[in-house]
Amino acid sequence: MGMVINTNLPSLNTYNKLNANNNLLNKSLEKLSSGYQINSASDDAAGLSISEKMRGQIRGLNQASQNAQDGISMADTAEGALNETSSILQRMRELAVQSASDTNTDDDREAIQAEMDALTTEIDRIAYTTQFNTKNLLDGSMSKKYTATATVEANNALTAGTAMATVALTTTFTALASVDGNLLDITAGSTVKINFIMNGTTYTATMTTSSAGGTALSAISAATVGSAGSTATVADYLTLAIGTAGTTAGALTATAVSAGTTAAIYALTFTVSDADGNENTVASNTLSSFTQTTQARDNNNGHTATILIGANTGQEITINIDNMDAGSLGVEGLQVDTQVSANVAITAIDNAINTVSSERSKLGAVSNRLDYTINNLTTTSENLTAAESRIRDVDMASEMATYTKYSVLNQAATSMLAQANQLPQQVLSLLK
Repeated sequence: MGMVINTNLPSLNTYNKLNANNNLLNKSLEKLSSGYQINSASDDAAGLSISEKMRGQIRGLNQASQNAQDGISMADTAEGALNETSSILQRMRELAVQSASDTNTDDDREAIQAEMDALTTEIDRIAYTTQFNTKNLLDGSMSKKYTATATVEANNALTAGTAMATVALTTTFTALASVDGNLLDITAGSTVKINFIMNGTTYTATMTTSSAGGTALSAISAATVGSAGSTATVADYLTLAIGTAGTTAGALTATAVSAGTTAAIYALTFTVSDADGNENTVASNTLSSFTQTTQARDNNNGHTATILIGANTGQEITINIDNMDAGSLGVEGLQVDTQVSANVAITAIDNAINTVSSERSKLGAVSNRLDYTINNLTTTSENLTAAESRIRDVDMASEMATYTKYSVLNQAATSMLAQANQLPQQVLSLLK
């Protein structure tokens, strides 16, 4: 190429190389200063996409671990409260055993009854006030069960033809399945049971539905009940009928068939079961004056505690805590003012202790499960972090070598640019 002045191609070429080296040097400086191999999508588009998804999983796993720890705290709070409930029930049983002895006077039993009533009130207080993060734990608001509770007073004798207890449900049995898909699916052959205590012994009378919806019931099955030296079936003492109150409420009624002075019946319990074994229970402690409340539980509407224990939707467990008030435990209104009623109370309290122990065991199992979950989440998060680091983090030693390379090239290009800029000066020698 001839000697020219207007266009210095060696200078332009050197300048371009210098710019390229500067860009590479700046990128290397950025990686060294940030510690990341990928600082923008242009550094590694695929790597950025993969590592961002990994980051989302890692942060989700870490939060899931925190969720599980909160779940343990909630379960432990509920279990701790139930420990006190269990202690109260043990004291109530002790009082019932004391009252069952006829060495006590009426005044003694009156004092025992006063303590029993106070302890029952405390069970309710624990159930209604135990909270975690302002959420009630033991009042049934975390139970997926459809429940109805009843409170009645004692009736020591049966009167023929008298309706002893009626339970009105807010929906028909058919509709219960739509309230909670895990509850009742009443079809022909589903069962309705009456559990009750007569003269200190627990009996069960069973009826079966003869059509879907529970609108018709067959006769009570024969179950032997001993009474005053004779043998009779449950049907000799009780009948069970179902009707409708209005257009949406079904009603179960227990009616005395035979009159008698020896049949002291307590703890009437209605249980409706579907073919899958799901149950709807209405319980009362004694008979006669009858009040009833019904409360629907829909586990598809947040009535169980759902703990997200994974980074993704659906990776969850639920904590179901049943109602632990006195009515649900079957100890509301217990009477210990006579030897007979005290013996009945012992049986009822034993059942309540078993119920509380079962609930505590369930909560303990949940707590242990969450412990294992946390360990697994921690390990998974650690492994994912290592994988994300291999993609995202810069190898400082390797990058320092790269930086040194481009730094030297940059210095050399700068020097060569100065030399290239001197080439047009050679034209002056021709003008002399």
